[in-house]
Amino acid sequence: MNIYTLIVISFLLIVYIAETIADLLNLKNVSNEIPAEFEGYFDKEKYAESQEYLKVRTKFSLISAAFFMSVQILFIAGGGFDYADKFARSFGFGEIVTGLIFAGILLLAVEILKIPFSAYSTFVIEEKFGFNRTNVKTFISDLLKGWLVGAIIGAAVFAAVIWFFIHFGRFAWLYAFAAVAAFELIITFVYPVVIMPLFNKFVPLEDGELKTSVENYAKAEGFKMKGLFKMDGSKRSTKSNAFFAGFGKFRRIVLFDTLIQKHTVEELTSVLAHEMGHFKLGHIIRQMVFGFATMALMFFLLSLFIKSPWLFEAFKMQNHSVYAGIIFFGFLYAPISLVIGIISSRLSRKHEYEADSYAVTTYKNPEAMINALKKLSVDNLSNLHPHPFKVFTEYSHPPVLERINAIRKINATEKTNG
Repeated sequence: MNIYTLIVISFLLIVYIAETIADLLNLKNVSNEIPAEFEGYFDKEKYAESQEYLKVRTKFSLISAAFFMSVQILFIAGGGFDYADKFARSFGFGEIVTGLIFAGILLLAVEILKIPFSAYSTFVIEEKFGFNRTNVKTFISDLLKGWLVGAIIGAAVFAAVIWFFIHFGRFAWLYAFAAVAAFELIITFVYPVVIMPLFNKFVPLEDGELKTSVENYAKAEGFKMKGLFKMDGSKRSTKSNAFFAGFGKFRRIVLFDTLIQKHTVEELTSVLAHEMGHFKLGHIIRQMVFGFATMALMFFLLSLFIKSPWLFEAFKMQNHSVYAGIIFFGFLYAPISLVIGIISSRLSRKHEYEADSYAVTTYKNPEAMINALKKLSVDNLSNLHPHPFKVFTEYSHPPVLERINAIRKINATEKTNG
């Protein structure tokens, strides 16, 4: 094993070790004491179940991460990429088509390896804790649809990036970045109306108290949207959620049917007020700018390494190619991606606090927001005591107890100033 291979593997291990440490610390941070805030929401049995759910999910995550890390190391050390490349080249196509075959082989292998883990997670773990409502037919259908959509979108983007790096020399990274960024913007509009309906059924929210409450609040806040929709989340899980999809005037609010069943009108309106806050406070634009900035950085760094002989030597490749260089760069980028992910999560947590504040100060029903957060935590068996390092490295939302404390402080300030 040459020094370059060892460098690549060490980069992968840095990320793996950091994530493993976060998981182990999170397990050690488990508390058997129900927080005072959740008395009356969690009983002892339900709380013990949430702790067990955390332990089972974490141990499963550790096992799967160790497995895939081992596979990657063995594949790299054993020259697996070169074998895949020779097979792709055997068809005699040009570099772009050969690159698509090469990438397709690798991604298909990964997806096949992931099937047993995904099935175990769905039909054993989620089933054990009463979440799963997915049947085998839906599981297979989701798998095939996901592969098809991923293949179409992924092939288009990958082919375009290869083409730019073949034909545009030193500025290829800039053209590739611009093209991918534009494509992402298009997908933002297309995804809610074309791709999402392939997996779930979306129906307009029926007339009633909830629809009236949300529409009145949105109108008062000057928030334009395409409509309110209910999604059949119960088709797959009992877990609850709500989200916004689309952009600009094409924004649509989507509520899981499970969420509607478990929450009051005031709680649901407060949750959606929080989501509207993200738009009104410019969080979506900021996140997009941050995402595009990091994407530009990634493409620029790619341009520096894509043709480096040592990169191909690290993966024991006999032939050099643009398509292989793109994929190999992903391994080098792993530690940078980890750092960017930490920064992104920190920014996201800050935005969550701000959106909570917006919801509380505009909808003026902090208890509804707090009750909604508590119910969501109980229904989803959320971890109430995540370790700070786990939060630092991975959490896009602040821990629920910290959010509740912040809301109470905002409310107290509002009363004092009022």
